Amino acid sequence: MSGRFEPLPGGGASLALDEVEISILRSLAMQLAELIGPGDQPAEGGDPLDALFADGPSKPPADPALARLFPDAYCPPDQELGSREEKEAREASAEFRRFTENDLRARKRDDALTVVRDLDSLASGASAGAPGVLELAPEKARHWLTALNDLRLAIGTRLEVTDEDDGGDLLRLPDSDPRKPMVMAYFWLGGLQETLVETLMPE
Repeated sequence: MSGRFEPLPGGGASLALDEVEISILRSLAMQLAELIGPGDQPAEGGDPLDALFADGPSKPPADPALARLFPDAYCPPDQELGSREEKEAREASAEFRRFTENDLRARKRDDALTVVRDLDSLASGASAGAPGVLELAPEKARHWLTALNDLRLAIGTRLEVTDEDDGGDLLRLPDSDPRKPMVMAYFWLGGLQETLVETLMPE
């Protein structure tokens, strides 16, 4: 896999992808959109304003990958569990989550689906057997950057990569290990993310 974004004249980024890479990246983005889901939404056919003022969940998601994508806003300080400070932090996080998670879910899901739609357009216009070149305007590139970051966080959580461990040991897994494809995807996405950041940074 190549995995390198290049800057476009005037801003934005381009990426050459072959058919296999398009298929893998599209599948990952679709799985991310399905994992995120729509969140808690008002009943279909209701007042559209209900969606704007609807309360979201107050507890973190049970799925570890989703919990990584939607962490508590206020991390409890280094206090004993059950302390006043820890309780206040959890209450503040619950209140913040209640008013923000539905909107955040919608935006993250839209970012993932933006990737899917762009890849579908690229695949439909690509010549058989020849790499297609994806060209992203700056605003579209920011959607991609968020989606790539979310994909890495979700996959890293599944692989039990922590903030203290960059997952380098996983590269030494034998090819027979069922985690190996996920590991390769994790590092490929990391390369995409890093080079996309570089193209978007002002010189």
